[in-house]
Amino acid sequence: MKLFPWLVSVLCAASIAMPAVQAQTYPSKPIKVIVGYAPGGAVDIVARTVGQQLALSLGQPVIVDNRPGAATNIAVKALIESPPDGYTLMLAANAIAANPSLFQPPPFDLSRDFAPISLVGSVPVVVAVSSSSKLNNIAQLVEAAKAQAITYASPGNGSTPHLAFALFERAAGIALTHVPYKGGAPAITDVVGGHVQVLAVNALEVQPLVKAGKLRVLAVLSRKRSPMWPEVPTIAESGYAGFEASVWYALVAPAATPKSVTTHLHAEVQKALASSEVRERLQSAGGEVIPGSMEQARMMLESERARYEKLIRDAGIKPD
Repeated sequence: MKLFPWLVSVLCAASIAMPAVQAQTYPSKPIKVIVGYAPGGAVDIVARTVGQQLALSLGQPVIVDNRPGAATNIAVKALIESPPDGYTLMLAANAIAANPSLFQPPPFDLSRDFAPISLVGSVPVVVAVSSSSKLNNIAQLVEAAKAQAITYASPGNGSTPHLAFALFERAAGIALTHVPYKGGAPAITDVVGGHVQVLAVNALEVQPLVKAGKLRVLAVLSRKRSPMWPEVPTIAESGYAGFEASVWYALVAPAATPKSVTTHLHAEVQKALASSEVRERLQSAGGEVIPGSMEQARMMLESERARYEKLIRDAGIKPD
């Protein structure tokens, strides 16, 4: 069928205008943010904190959808299979960079399956014990582990606390029994309850229980002491340099999400990160917000993927 010239012009103009119209009308319904960990954990807390600010700015509810299990691969699968329309996002953490090396065959392709929207922030990892524990520092932990069986909990196999602690074990010449959980919250519960002896998790999750006197931090895995616990030494000050570790957060969307939508979301996330609510929430745990461009987010994810590939190979980590 032959089209009239004026009709061709109208169709072309309409196709060019579609991304702009989509950006102007987005969002027109609630946005879901998938979290690969149980409620109450650090990723969940950050997702809800940022989500509240985004909801105010976007004028639509932002709903957190917890999908724990399989080292966040369940959550990743849910994201990848969602329509790429900007209404299903994921607040990812380090596992998204580690899992392509941890699992074989790789469950996803980091560069192919995601559209990075923005970095969000980072929080240091800590080593903690129940307040009833006789362990008061890293030296005592190492001494105890050489004399008896010690268990430690982490937010999951291949998580940043797990990998950092596995490398620390090798350096200290000890072997603890790893007990992985589906997120930091259940791991913390079992350590407080005395079911597991040591905890490797990020500072944001333990802060309330340390304040309440139920947990005691033995060391922080940051380069500097935490302003929350200035009396607690770093892992380097405890005699084991080179094990600095933090948990970072990044907002991602399915790969085919329109650029107009991801650009709009990126701008809104930057506004949220500039808010006092988000900054104070992370800073109260010794963390920090990480603003930046979408390209910086993409480059960070790729560099972390390469770093974790080496860490997992060197530590000999295998999925449970």
